[in-house]
Amino acid sequence: MTHGKLYLVPAPLDFGCDIQAPLQDALPLGTIQAAAGITHWICENAKSARAYLKRIDAVAPLAAPLQAQDIRELPREVHKKGDHAGQFDARPLLAAALEGHDIGLLSEAGMPAVADPGSSVARAAHDLGIAVVPLTGPVSLLLALAASGLNGQNFAFVGYLPQGAGERQVRIRELEALALKTGQTQLFIETPYRNAALLQALVQTLQHNTRLAVARGLTLASAHVRSETVKSWRAKAQPGTLDERLPAVFAIGR
Repeated sequence: MTHGKLYLVPAPLDFGCDIQAPLQDALPLGTIQAAAGITHWICENAKSARAYLKRIDAVAPLAAPLQAQDIRELPREVHKKGDHAGQFDARPLLAAALEGHDIGLLSEAGMPAVADPGSSVARAAHDLGIAVVPLTGPVSLLLALAASGLNGQNFAFVGYLPQGAGERQVRIRELEALALKTGQTQLFIETPYRNAALLQALVQTLQHNTRLAVARGLTLASAHVRSETVKSWRAKAQPGTLDERLPAVFAIGR
């Protein structure tokens, strides 16, 4: 029997936002049509996956009714601890692909397995001989990097910074030292309602000549990217005014 494929299906970056952009403004028609043809899914959250499928159906009719879609969630521990280190065995989730069905891997925003769970599923697919096909769509990290003016030839995504003020300050200084020594741009993210606190910590902790970029609401009508030295941020910034609903990507470098 011929195996199905694992499609990495990107989602718009407007998850959790008050206003959603038209789907075809965020995704190529080919990606939308490919997603419409899939009837088996692995996702972070079944409810948000169904909401996304409704948006797809409005542009390209689904191959099966929403209630007939086979939607399986990644386990809770994957969301809490991540699956990038290889501890989670995702092979059982791919049984349908071994039976010939294509499967879509979906995160709540952006590209699955990039700053989101899903790498274990792609890894398991390779181990089982299942083709992995990434579809084209928005990746907030790369959009932010491109718009920042920082080094796009040497960069690293380091995930979330510690929540505790002391540990966070230490981590910020570690990342700054690495960026200034090597020229490697350091990218990181935060839960939207903690964005203002992180920005304030960055402005207070970083050296005045370090460049800090913040990209918010990418691909939305309200998108905004600001990239300046910390000295300029201190002169003009009002960290407490960041919209707590908009996702953001932070970057520091030379």
